[in-house]
Amino acid sequence: MNELKESNKNIITEKQDETIIQNEKDIIEVHNREKYQNKTKESLKVLKKIYDQTFQTRAFILLIGVILLLKTILLYKVAIFNTKPIKPEYIKMSISFIAIILAVPMLVKGKARFWVILIVDLLISILLFINELYYSFSSNLVSVSQISNLQYGKEISAALPNLMHIRQMLYFIDIIIFLILFLAKKIKLKKEPRKAYIIGIIYLICMIFISNKYVKIWLSAAQEYQYNKIQQIEKSSIYGYHYLDLKNNFNMKKNVKYKNKTEMLQAYNELKTQYGEKYNLVYDFKDIAKDKNVIVVQLESVQNFVVNRKINGKEITPNLNKFLSENIQFANMHNQSYTTTADSEHTAMNSLYPLENGMSFAQYSSNDYNDVFHNFKKDDYITTYIHGNVGSFWNREAVYSRLPIDHLYFDNIFDENTERINDYISDEQVYRKMVEEIKNYDGKFFLNIIEASSHTAFDLPGVENKEQKVSIDVGDEYRGMYFGNYLEAVNYADYAFGIFIDELKKAGLYDDTVILVYGDHAGLQMYNCEMMDFIREVNPSLNDIETQVNYTNVLCGLKIPGVEPTKINKPTSRLDIKPTLMEICGIEDEFSLGVSMFSNKDFVCINNGRIITDKYFYDGRWYLIASGEEIDINNMPQEEREKLDFYCDCLQKELDISLSVNLLNLLKK
Repeated sequence: MNELKESNKNIITEKQDETIIQNEKDIIEVHNREKYQNKTKESLKVLKKIYDQTFQTRAFILLIGVILLLKTILLYKVAIFNTKPIKPEYIKMSISFIAIILAVPMLVKGKARFWVILIVDLLISILLFINELYYSFSSNLVSVSQISNLQYGKEISAALPNLMHIRQMLYFIDIIIFLILFLAKKIKLKKEPRKAYIIGIIYLICMIFISNKYVKIWLSAAQEYQYNKIQQIEKSSIYGYHYLDLKNNFNMKKNVKYKNKTEMLQAYNELKTQYGEKYNLVYDFKDIAKDKNVIVVQLESVQNFVVNRKINGKEITPNLNKFLSENIQFANMHNQSYTTTADSEHTAMNSLYPLENGMSFAQYSSNDYNDVFHNFKKDDYITTYIHGNVGSFWNREAVYSRLPIDHLYFDNIFDENTERINDYISDEQVYRKMVEEIKNYDGKFFLNIIEASSHTAFDLPGVENKEQKVSIDVGDEYRGMYFGNYLEAVNYADYAFGIFIDELKKAGLYDDTVILVYGDHAGLQMYNCEMMDFIREVNPSLNDIETQVNYTNVLCGLKIPGVEPTKINKPTSRLDIKPTLMEICGIEDEFSLGVSMFSNKDFVCINNGRIITDKYFYDGRWYLIASGEEIDINNMPQEEREKLDFYCDCLQKELDISLSVNLLNLLKK
């Protein structure tokens, strides 16, 4: 019995001990919970203090600076350097420029600073966003000179759906968040001590030091690449480029190389002498088309990669393929600009580089040039020009009404019920109308047709009986997609061109007429994924340099009565169209930067500082086109290195001469 009592006593003692231990644990747990809660409260107080001070002090400016840097890196990654590594120096330069820009809000005190920095953030974000859109569209950078192009908002907006991405919200999401917080009264702005203003002064002094020590050097290096925007960014960041762009646009006429006609002509004659000594005619077609009719057709957005290609068993351009196979095909024809149709017209008409972005038409329509219309008119040709849109579009009526054009046609010559595609008179209707006109001419004629049905966004709205005029099936893979629409639009343009050839033959005008047809510029973005996959079907090893060359490579063919079919693979350019026509028609050509397409000149230049040869590509550095590899010119044979130096020298001379002529009207009669 005593043992049982002792045992019960022990059990009770153990339970009491367990209870005590549990109570102690509970006390400790409560203590720890209270300690954790206190720490959490203290942390929240600290965070709240940091949060409040961030918006009330200049720390907010530093936060915005970090955000702007991330947005800048986003632009570099998705657009400008999407196929290249972002080098540390690009980041370093961007940080420096952002820091300098933020010096202004650093000097602002109190509540106003919040709004000033948000405005700065918004303006820079808009700039970066526009650069991404424009670069995605044209593989080029936006310029302040393009402000005048806003009048063509409807045309610009047609391309926007294909360029918009949800990620672009990242350029503005921080601004939206800050505004929501402010409106929800989660951001409280208070006055700050007067002594805090000293921080802004110190910051400004530091930025002046950075500017004098580094930024001047970067801008000076970038300025050496006057025509190459990508090199300007690589040397001074996107912000350095825009600073130089703004500065140069305010001083464009002062900065040209040749200030008067005498200086310019001296440089021009020296350049042409060099070309004359170095290059010869491979095909001597001089005067072969004397007194023949001449028709020049500019096709909207028709790139060369569609030539002789099929999709789902059908040719994309059967009529153009036939025309090229029966005549002279220039398989390596390049456009001089990354931008508009008007730029292409300017180059083909005058054998000059465009100012880019339609500026030659928009801002310098009163200039005098040695254009094709003057040259054909002096040889007693009946001259005609037609574009199926209103005359005010890209200022064409102002440009062409000053030229010796006997028949200047826009959409007003057509009935209001005439078939239209994207607000343009359809290619088919333009062709039919022109054959009706020219077959009644009493004498030889020069006809320039600017076609537009294959204009972005390529969906052919308004075309009648589309199923009868679009002969290809792009399949489920591309149907309704931008690339599929492009192929269909090009196929329609080909259909209409076939109608034109048939109508010329019916009118008895085909056999004895010179016909030049070419694409005006790229229709698709340089790195359009579907296009690249399509090209890889015949070129599986497609590299980045080949992709860049493809971007400016447009369709081109020339029919000369009596000349056997041939294919010319050497590089030719839009600059060469005018001198070639003058040569074969036996008309004196007083001024052309281009040369005959039948010469052995082996390189062409683009107005953004690039050079294309049959072997090499230059964009500030030299690359092998076939492999895409960068070349170390110091390890090249001296003869080859001298050849590349010659190309660069000619590029600079041609662009300097052309810019001087365009801006200062140096060919004025």
